[in-house]
Amino acid sequence: MSKYYIPANDAAFDGWFNNLVEYVLAKVLTSTPAWPHVPAAEAQKLATACTDWHTAFTAVQGPHTPVDTEAKNDAKKAAKVVIRTFVNRYLRFPPVTNEDRTAMGIPNHDTIPTPVPRPDDIPEVEALTPKPRVLRFRFRRSNMKRWGKPDGVHGLELVWLIADKPPAKVAELVHSAFATRNPLDLSFEEDDRGKHLYYAVRWETGAMKKGDFSEILQAIIP
Repeated sequence: MSKYYIPANDAAFDGWFNNLVEYVLAKVLTSTPAWPHVPAAEAQKLATACTDWHTAFTAVQGPHTPVDTEAKNDAKKAAKVVIRTFVNRYLRFPPVTNEDRTAMGIPNHDTIPTPVPRPDDIPEVEALTPKPRVLRFRFRRSNMKRWGKPDGVHGLELVWLIADKPPAKVAELVHSAFATRNPLDLSFEEDDRGKHLYYAVRWETGAMKKGDFSEILQAIIP
């Protein structure tokens, strides 16, 4: 449910808020409430915030002072707090229906997950040597200026192997590391210094969809 459903324009907000309150009161303040989960006192609190807002809003429709404008702005801020609290606590779930929310001008939950595509590009990666026995890898989308993972990507998988000669295929890189933010550091033993580390990288989404691996790259352990 979007947090931007409350109208920004004052006149639009006034009409929207009044409609919301009328709808809620009709569902709550009856002998057999359609929404028994909503306390009458909370519905009345919403109505009071609406009255306070409308009074302050009306005061600035003709000649008015800066004090009147400030009072109107304060009333709107206070009303938004009451509205968001009420909506989040009482209007997000049954017995309130999607039709009810539409009638109140409140967006419904997105019940259809947005498809997450498989990453279609290969990360650009740079190996750094910040200190002895540590290789630091920073990554980004190819041709981007900013280092970091692109939108929609959960992180970067790096597979690697210390070897005397380049492996023939990525499947031979039997060690794996994963990073959700820059950089990714690998630490090694003193005996590993000067050896060749072969590695490849790929993106992974939060839906566990993996992109293609890069070519096999190499770095020397400092």
